[in-house]
Amino acid sequence: MSETPVDAAEVKHVAELARVDLDSEEADAFAAQFAEILEYFDALDEVPEVDTHEDLVNVMRADDIEESLDQTAALQNADETEDGFFKGPRVS
Repeated sequence: MSETPVDAAEVKHVAELARVDLDSEEADAFAAQFAEILEYFDALDEVPEVDTHEDLVNVMRADDIEESLDQTAALQNADETEDGFFKGPRVS
């Protein structure tokens, strides 16, 4: 178990800081639950460290140059155009 277990007084203090009303039974229950949670953290300390690092692999594909639309074809379905550009609604 953890070297500094949580007691009901600490739970009540934190509850007051958070402006949460707890009675004695609730504070005792939370203290027991916090002690269980701290035991899980103590168990994590027992997990051995791993010294190996996986090699990074480039998963990006190479860029392929393809033919694109010319300006006239790109603008042919636009509702409105102006000077060879798409024209959208005014924002402000």
